[in-house]
Amino acid sequence: MKRLPLLLRLLALALLVLFLWSPASFEPLLRPLTENGAPAIYNQGNLLTLTLQHLELVFAATALSTLIAVLLAILVTRPFGAEFLALSRSLVNIGQTFPPVAVLALSVPALGFGWKPTFVALFLYGLLPIFENTLTGLTTLPPAVTEAARGMGLTNRQRLLKVELPLALPVVLAGIRLSAVIGLATATIGSTVAARTLGEVIIAGLLSNNLAFIVQGGLIVAVLAVLIYDGLSGIEALLSRRLGDTTRR
Repeated sequence: MKRLPLLLRLLALALLVLFLWSPASFEPLLRPLTENGAPAIYNQGNLLTLTLQHLELVFAATALSTLIAVLLAILVTRPFGAEFLALSRSLVNIGQTFPPVAVLALSVPALGFGWKPTFVALFLYGLLPIFENTLTGLTTLPPAVTEAARGMGLTNRQRLLKVELPLALPVVLAGIRLSAVIGLATATIGSTVAARTLGEVIIAGLLSNNLAFIVQGGLIVAVLAVLIYDGLSGIEALLSRRLGDTTRR
């Protein structure tokens, strides 16, 4: 996925905001996709509210995945935690081993319907890319920089917080970007267990054979995914340039 030019980014964002704020304005464009007088705009809930709930769920799950994955990666890159690398990899691979649908099915009996089983599925699914990227970032640091930090008399904690994590941050952010985009798309299936996400719009379209519902639900998720991916890519590139300038000084 390539970054969009600035003008296209702003245009996509403006159209998305306009559609969510006033979806009726786009009814003429979606009307040809309906049959037998079916509504062209989703009318079983507020699209803006659903979008915000969708983003809230993804943000919360990604934030927890980031916290746990980064802590695990830090643990296994310390001398006292190196022996837990294999166990940590097995733990973060759970989400990739079981499809999100299977996690939802297993979670519902214990957690009930709603956002909780979806949150668990997104959390587990987001661990692996963040863990592996953090691990890569912490184990591929320039030796000269780490040796310089030791020579300055920094403690292990100071080296971690002031040198290692800042240098690894662009790589960690790449893992978070991947996790967030995957979570954004995966969250749509949460509506099958009554979670309030944009999957409601797509499912309603499938059940009523209304292509307009399917298109608008899918397009909102797709535009959000592209904008989030692009935004995080921009931050990652900025951090990489700044860290590059810092290490050259």
